Amino acid sequence: MFSIFKSKVCLADLIPDNHIDIHSHLLPGIDDGAATLEMSEKLFVEMKKLGFSDFICTPHVMQSIWDNTAETISTAKSQVENSDFFLNENFKIRHAAEYMMDSSFSEKVKTKELLCLKDNYVLVEMSYTNPPIQLFDIIFEMQCAGYKPVLAHPERYNFFHRSLDAYDKLKNAGCLFQLNLLSTVNYYGPAVAACADKLLKKGYINFCGSDVHHLKHTESFYNKIIIKEKDALKGAIENTKLFV
Repeated sequence: MFSIFKSKVCLADLIPDNHIDIHSHLLPGIDDGAATLEMSEKLFVEMKKLGFSDFICTPHVMQSIWDNTAETISTAKSQVENSDFFLNENFKIRHAAEYMMDSSFSEKVKTKELLCLKDNYVLVEMSYTNPPIQLFDIIFEMQCAGYKPVLAHPERYNFFHRSLDAYDKLKNAGCLFQLNLLSTVNYYGPAVAACADKLLKKGYINFCGSDVHHLKHTESFYNKIIIKEKDALKGAIENTKLFV
């Protein structure tokens, strides 16, 4: 449950009971997240301890790396749902995807068969090396096709850290932002945490997600928050309930 904010509060203390996670890699054997059903079950157990009970699982879709489809993702979800573990637990599981905005993504947009978080909200990401050359064209194409782009972990794109202008342009283009919760506890380093703070201060963060891949991630929820914009973070966590 939410606690009164102190100078050094644990991230786990901010997660409401029965909260929803809109970004995770918990489905077994489908990307760089849980490799097996056993590991998937362990991750679900740890997430439940943190307060999460509603999950929109979002495996990567990357050309030539993780060529997932609606079929492969739904099959992986069925493995979890049909397990003895799941039948004895009170979880809600849906599936979507985290789409890399690569050369094949525009074709997926045109087919209008993207897996959405809810309604027309689509989770997208870009390379950590550099943004797509046609980034704003892709965002425009998504909107023309009726989708609302939700950019995963904008604070982690180091090439944008030198200036917030790129973030201004993305917001003006209609892009929504999803913060990785672990960015607030210095998991990805001080530069990412500082950028998360700046985006929260500007009111740019719309939603939050765990982006959990492994047990080291769930363990890090018990670390102390280092950012200053705790009220804005609390608001973004609350806003994520839109997807319930």
